[in-house]
Amino acid sequence: MESFKPQSEIYEARVRKSFTKQNMMATIGTSLAEVRPGFCEIRKPFSDCLSQQHGFFHGGALASILDFAGGYAAYTLFVETDTVPTVEFKLNLLAPADGQLVIVQGEVVRLGRTLTVTRGEAIVVKGRIKKTCAMMQQTMMRISGRAEFTE
Repeated sequence: MESFKPQSEIYEARVRKSFTKQNMMATIGTSLAEVRPGFCEIRKPFSDCLSQQHGFFHGGALASILDFAGGYAAYTLFVETDTVPTVEFKLNLLAPADGQLVIVQGEVVRLGRTLTVTRGEAIVVKGRIKKTCAMMQQTMMRISGRAEFTE
């Protein structure tokens, strides 16, 4: 992974504060595990309410968590008045998400002035076995100077 320098000294606190306002992430029971420049990790213990008919994590839930992880990875590199909506993503479901925990990591691949590309990986943990179950590539759009969207 390329080494990125955040534009704000308080990037981690800003990401963590924003994450606490994400009602969807709170509703599904995720936690923000790690934040560093260009990187974000979110964790989610298994829950029947997010499973599909075979008892695995649902692909739609994985897509949402991957989207948040990539978005926050990008957000770590922006200034306080920037916001970062997703404009596109592609998801590959690689294996059944069968486990007790999913670890989702998002990282910036290319930081741009307007568009930033991220990639994400969802790793399902079952006992001592870790397996990549999904990968995402996404494009984020930096919107600058719109403080009303950052509070």
